[in-house]
Amino acid sequence: MSKKFYITTPIYYPSASPHLGHAYCTTMCDIIARGKRLRGFDTYFLTGLDEHGEKIEDNAKAKGVSPQAFVDEVAVKFLDLWKTMHISNDDFIRTTEPRHYETVQKIFSKFIEDDDIYLSSYKGWYCVHEESYWTDTQVGEKHLCPECGRPCEEKEEPAYFFKCGKYVDGLLDFYEKNPKFITPEGRKAEMINNFIKPGLNDLCVSRTTFDWGIPVKEAPGHVVYVWLDALTNYITALGYLQKDDSKFQKYWMDPDTEIVHIIGADITRFHTIYWPMFLKAMNLREPTRVFVHGLMMMKDGKMSKSKGNVIPVPPLVDRFGVDAVRLYLCRDIIFGQDGQFTPEQFVERLNADLANNLGNLLNRTVSMINKYFDGLIPTYEGDLNELDKSLHELAEKTIKSYEVYNDDLKVSEAYASVFELVSAANKYIEDSAPWVLAKDPEKKNILASCMSHLANVIYLAGVLLSPVLVTKSEKIYDQLGVPAALRNYETATKFGSISGLKVNKGDQLFPRLDEAAEVEFIKELMAAPKEKAAA
Repeated sequence: MSKKFYITTPIYYPSASPHLGHAYCTTMCDIIARGKRLRGFDTYFLTGLDEHGEKIEDNAKAKGVSPQAFVDEVAVKFLDLWKTMHISNDDFIRTTEPRHYETVQKIFSKFIEDDDIYLSSYKGWYCVHEESYWTDTQVGEKHLCPECGRPCEEKEEPAYFFKCGKYVDGLLDFYEKNPKFITPEGRKAEMINNFIKPGLNDLCVSRTTFDWGIPVKEAPGHVVYVWLDALTNYITALGYLQKDDSKFQKYWMDPDTEIVHIIGADITRFHTIYWPMFLKAMNLREPTRVFVHGLMMMKDGKMSKSKGNVIPVPPLVDRFGVDAVRLYLCRDIIFGQDGQFTPEQFVERLNADLANNLGNLLNRTVSMINKYFDGLIPTYEGDLNELDKSLHELAEKTIKSYEVYNDDLKVSEAYASVFELVSAANKYIEDSAPWVLAKDPEKKNILASCMSHLANVIYLAGVLLSPVLVTKSEKIYDQLGVPAALRNYETATKFGSISGLKVNKGDQLFPRLDEAAEVEFIKELMAAPKEKAAA
């Protein structure tokens, strides 16, 4: 039986059109999901939209449309972007869908019934942008949101509260027993020291000052507050408390399923403190890991819709291809750390990894196999010399490190290891000097071994890189003459498994880019007027 793996993005807030920051998180999840499927894991990949809340209601009013019409329009833009980026999600959940809406009402009713929530009133400083209440201490004298720096307004309203105190000791015990639950590790200390140790207040889980939300059945005028609504998407999408809950049983309830939430730093508190508490109140298991990815920064700070400093994705994909954009996101920003986008780094990465390294290796190897062996990949006869042995050993080591890195969500490192193998193969050509071997008939077998090693390394690299290079990996197989039946992980990781195949010299897969011209194109794209989200 194959191992089961369930991965989710945060559900995005559709206050304006999506951009490269959204594409980053979803693409990294897609690369992880594709990598797991490649290796035979039974994988389920969820993304979607968090469509309720005061901010959506305000943005819709400003545009003169209903909140539903507003989110419907933006939802199409997200779906178009996922299509552009070749995202392979299995489901797309919207919190306005009946399957989610009705289940959230059932969850809220169960919390009331089990005495996990109670009715009281809330007075505090509220930030519309973050959809969060803050204390006097947190907002300071200027009453600014500690998360985004915007002015907060003092509000008082009747509200339901979730009893956090009931579950806080269990949560700390869970942290202790599951040290990798929050990754990177520093985020756990932040949650404990900044939120739990100072004294965790009960969480406000309903609102009465706006209408755009899921109504609380037991209390007319109350709508379910965004975090209880939004967080439960991970189980409502699987069919929790619905007629058909087979996916929920398979991908959530099975203790052997690895459940991974990929999120941004700004929502860590909700996913690592309140979400495990909600699950405990429902008598459900916690996720295996919550992985906090870094921010995509621009020179003027975080890429954000409200700043209008975002980069639209379709023009980048049209110009450079989807594989190039996916590669940049995976390679230039270490997963789990902040990274800065610059046009220069973007073009340099594509030239270094694709044109100079992988593209060059493929082009030279296919040309030499055509020239020296009439286009047929020679049979693998083992490692005939130290150069062969060294390259073969590195290939085996790469397979192992690729699996270990990917399983630990060190995605950038996993793909860096593959490009190290590609670099080593290019050096192997220089060290083996096949053009010299070809002049000596007695060294035909060494030349054959050289071509066989190169073809097998490219084949392996093509398969290992296929979760990133979603279109070009197929072109690599085409040029090597690899039939559909052999385009898989199991065959490619058995070194020497392609012999006698006829290579097909094609166009250069990754032509070298004119750095000055392409940097100028991206700068013009960045300078173009952008749609801004309401503050």
